[in-house]
Amino acid sequence: MIRVENLTVRAGSFQLRHLSLEVPDGGYAILMGKTGSGKTTLLEAIAGLKHIVAGRIVLGNRDVTRLKPAERNIGYVPQDGALFTSMTVRNQLGFALEVRRVDRQTIARRVEHLAELLEIGPLLDRTTTGLSGGEKQRVALGRALAFGPSTLLLDEPLSALDPSTRRQIVALLKRVREETGVTCLHVTHAPEEAATLADAYFELRDGQLHPTDAPARHAISAD
Repeated sequence: MIRVENLTVRAGSFQLRHLSLEVPDGGYAILMGKTGSGKTTLLEAIAGLKHIVAGRIVLGNRDVTRLKPAERNIGYVPQDGALFTSMTVRNQLGFALEVRRVDRQTIARRVEHLAELLEIGPLLDRTTTGLSGGEKQRVALGRALAFGPSTLLLDEPLSALDPSTRRQIVALLKRVREETGVTCLHVTHAPEEAATLADAYFELRDGQLHPTDAPARHAISAD
């Protein structure tokens, strides 16, 4: 579950005030809004990367408002993926587990499982240099999922992909949700993504969150 209660966030001169939303356990919510409306700021606040002036954030049954990012059990995929260019894909997938001092055998099993789920096994011993946009997104998603987070935050993960690759990643996101049960909050400008993936929809408009109906557009085929 993701529950945001009366949240106020300030980033320089920009401010979001009195925001509230709730996504149930295992739910997939889409957050839409115009460029500059504060969607990324809200994601970063939930992840612990932006200072919270007031309000509360609850993930699962825990109040995480004052916890450090690493203590929130969140997987976060920023818009640019933020991959390590000098690391192999294998090391990228295992990075969060190494930081948590997980033993090598467990890391190896987890990496192999993620590689199978995300269909990136042949890429494990390559660096990200030369990978396609879709391959990089799969790696970024795998890194975010590696430690088994209860919450997954996605900031426009499909925006730079061509239509064919976008369909593949949409299918992958649906499969990830079904297999892991992770609760997702996904920022996008694309109504087609929302219609295909989500069961809850929010629009950030004029500094406020508004629950909204599913976008009236054709869904992306995820077959």
